[in-house]
Amino acid sequence: MKNIREGLIPTVLGSAVTATGYAMKQKIGTNKMLANTIFGFGLAHIVLGAIDLVEHRK
Repeated sequence: MKNIREGLIPTVLGSAVTATGYAMKQKIGTNKMLANTIFGFGLAHIVLGAIDLVEHRK
């Protein structure tokens, strides 16, 4: 577990959450506000994880 770079887990998790939000946005009959919230939450994780990846380069 020591070999995982800091910021990689939030970035991967954010990608999964963003994909889930995007899929919800495409499905008819779902709550669009909830889908947009999940999509934005995932994007925020990707951005924050990418910042950590850049800051903690070796």
